[in-house]
Amino acid sequence: MLSNPASKYVPFKPFEHDFVERTWPTKRITQPPVWMSTDLRDGNQSLIEPMSVERKLRFFDMLIKIGFKEIEVGFPSASQTDFDFVRKLVDDKLIPDDVTIIALTQARPELIARTVESAAGAKRAMIHLYNACAPGFRRIVFNMNRDEVKQVAIDGTRSVMAEMAKYPQTDWLYEYSPEVFSTTEPDFALEVCNAVTEVWQPTPEKKIVYNLPATIEATTPNMYADQIEYMHKNLKCRDSIIVSLHPHNDRGTAVAAAELGLMAGADRVEGCLFGSGERTGNVDLVTLALNLYTQGIHPGLDFSDIDEVRRCVEYCNQLPVHPRHPYVGDLVFTAFSGSHQDAIKKGFAVQNPNGVWEVPYLPIDPADLGRSYDAVIRVNSQSGKGGVSYLLEQEHGLVLPRRLQIEFSRAIQRVTDETGREVTADDVHSVFKSEYLTLNKPWRLIKHSITGNPTAAAGQSFTIEAEFEVDGERRTLNGSGDGAISAFVDCLGVPVRIVDYHEHAIGTGTDTRAACYVEARIDDGNTGFGVGIDRDIVTASFNAVLSAVNRHLSVN
Repeated sequence: MLSNPASKYVPFKPFEHDFVERTWPTKRITQPPVWMSTDLRDGNQSLIEPMSVERKLRFFDMLIKIGFKEIEVGFPSASQTDFDFVRKLVDDKLIPDDVTIIALTQARPELIARTVESAAGAKRAMIHLYNACAPGFRRIVFNMNRDEVKQVAIDGTRSVMAEMAKYPQTDWLYEYSPEVFSTTEPDFALEVCNAVTEVWQPTPEKKIVYNLPATIEATTPNMYADQIEYMHKNLKCRDSIIVSLHPHNDRGTAVAAAELGLMAGADRVEGCLFGSGERTGNVDLVTLALNLYTQGIHPGLDFSDIDEVRRCVEYCNQLPVHPRHPYVGDLVFTAFSGSHQDAIKKGFAVQNPNGVWEVPYLPIDPADLGRSYDAVIRVNSQSGKGGVSYLLEQEHGLVLPRRLQIEFSRAIQRVTDETGREVTADDVHSVFKSEYLTLNKPWRLIKHSITGNPTAAAGQSFTIEAEFEVDGERRTLNGSGDGAISAFVDCLGVPVRIVDYHEHAIGTGTDTRAACYVEARIDDGNTGFGVGIDRDIVTASFNAVLSAVNRHLSVN
């Protein structure tokens, strides 16, 4: 890298003087734009291996299912596969009546003719013509001046009109892009578009689309918004025009640019699902749509099974979606950090199913996208008690008391530190079982019988006879106390003092079991927990006491 990048790179400045007429910073997006998917064209032409007709058909069907009403289906003059695909859509009547297909073309008469021919016979079709207008392209690529570039747009529009006239059975629409609008002088982009308007003669009933692409994202999103607002305010016949955005993601800010562009007066957005497209991709329509959704605005697109959408896109594009991709990645609803897990767990605990969504760290309810809560919290060495206890509760119905959460999280921390890997919900439960439920030495309860004696003296209401296996030997012991647990502790003959006790049911109906958690102090040592699970709650509580005793004796 250069020590002085300013010697090589000049910051882009769209306006000679500051654009003081801007009003977009005070605006809010209150309704969704018109959505146009260019996955089958811009997305497709960026693939290492372009889609086959079969993959294109599958993608097209998915776009219809999601709810797109405008779909750019190809670049027919550049590819026989694209031409055949568009013809298949038309000839096999695969296009719903309320969907407009769009075909892209350069501004050369023979290419325009081929493009119009590909879509002829469709109920409604749009021809999308473009030519590059930016000074770098005028000078380096085409060696043209402004007037020559503008004439290309005018002549191309006339050719489109002439070709459309040959197929009157189709309701034709028109879209024009001053390509590389992002680095074109705003006054020249306006001049070219107004010249096209004079030729096309749009009306409020049959509008023309002016697509204003950030073909190469060259500056910050606020400057793109200034460019859009300039066009929005100065285009002739604005009531007969749909202003469209086509942001690319070269600087990584395509979504922000689109949002600010909508605030600046645009009506429509072109992009791809999950941001496919040339170089760093087009604006991600899924992220843009779901950003609206999280602000209480339904985007008019259905992502209620977002995993199905992702699977289709990955199959058709033969490219994976990143696990951290907004809303859809495998890990975007997953918390490993202990503090995050604790906040999420508490958020779920108080969330009203019919109320405003307020779960920390989750900007959207995963269930709205067809995602389960199974992977919301996952445990590794960065995790804490909240994540561990959440997995036990969600997967196994175990609601651990807070101090037990802290105690058990240390056991999980030892495992993750030793292995250096993530532990699954099954791993957590396995550690929990070995730590609390299957430790049956030196004491194991075989059977017991309890007799209550309400007339006994205070503190002597219950008597118990219990059979144990102690260090491999059978013993029958007796005890008494003012409760079942105190009688059980008495028969053990071990100095156990119960500090805290919790219980709850696991499951319902005939499958219900009881879970008991006992915090006990043995001798003069630190307190520790024991856990017991059984269909009988009394047996569960006795096993919890033995669990605490065995754990204490195993480390002393």
